[in-house]
Amino acid sequence: MGSRWIYRKRVQLNRAYRKRMDAWENDLMSAATNRVVREFDWGLDWTEGWPAALRVPRNGQEPSEYLHLLNEMAVADSDEFFGYETPRDFQMSRDLLRFTSAVKTRYPENNTAYAQWFPAPNRGGRAVIVLPHWNAKVHEHVGLCKGLQFLGLSALRVSLPYHDRRMPGELERADYAVSSNVARTVDATRQAVIDIRSSVDWLEQQGYNRIGLVGTSLGSAYAFLASAHDERIRTNVFNMFSLYFADAVWTGLTTKHIRDAIEGEIPLDGLRAAWKAISPLSFMDRYARFEKKSQFIYSTYDTTFLPKYSKMMLEEIRLRELDHDVVVMPCGHYTMGKSPFRYVAGYHIASFLLKNM
Repeated sequence: MGSRWIYRKRVQLNRAYRKRMDAWENDLMSAATNRVVREFDWGLDWTEGWPAALRVPRNGQEPSEYLHLLNEMAVADSDEFFGYETPRDFQMSRDLLRFTSAVKTRYPENNTAYAQWFPAPNRGGRAVIVLPHWNAKVHEHVGLCKGLQFLGLSALRVSLPYHDRRMPGELERADYAVSSNVARTVDATRQAVIDIRSSVDWLEQQGYNRIGLVGTSLGSAYAFLASAHDERIRTNVFNMFSLYFADAVWTGLTTKHIRDAIEGEIPLDGLRAAWKAISPLSFMDRYARFEKKSQFIYSTYDTTFLPKYSKMMLEEIRLRELDHDVVVMPCGHYTMGKSPFRYVAGYHIASFLLKNM
């Protein structure tokens, strides 16, 4: 009788906690009132700079057919797809690094990459690239960088494409990074990966040879793709992650306005095929090529990157017997950035990096 009562009480408490978390997540998500449902577009004009498109121009195929073909080719030769020439114009002004992105877009603001630099006094050759979440403001994740700096790890906070200083004047949000323009979303991801690898080039030029990555949410997806294609990145923290790019957008609370534009134009399996070249699932074996230390952090009540997709990614990691740690947080996607959860996550991130770099 006693054990049954305890079990019932535990179930009741879990339900009450979940209800509170869901309400808090919805309140935080609803604080932004400037989401725009934009028109669906295959965006084939955004494929023109992709290596595969240069070799195989469109020849009467339907937009979906051609984009699926380009994705298959990109996955088959992803070292080429995410390949680049090292920028030659790295410039440091105070604590701000800037350079011309190796991927050129039609938006001049977005063609310059920026990164805030937090050098540690006793650097020891160790530096961490910090990749913020989608729609992060320029001041966000600075606290993490300063904490790592205090602990002796230099940190470089890289602005994502179409974010903060890189945002076109017509936008209020970083809508062009992830949107109902299918090919532009792929192009933005390709640019992010190449900008990250270019940042590694700069760190090497400064004498850093032990390089780690911390990616959060969208930054986590970018981090995985970059690390899968760059042996120099040996220590990785993926804070809120998903095995699929398309499924996270399709099912996430944060991206409902994008699904509203896409649904009816393309089914989920078609979106998976159209975003195959930016989905972590496509590059699990490439990630496993290199010896890496990895930490995966996900939250039990995440309504943006559903936990089932995080668990599926962990299963792929375990199948390959890769060296990794797992941290499960009792919060959601938005609440991860609130007290006390952000401090707990920060402790796990810093401890992992200090131990493994």
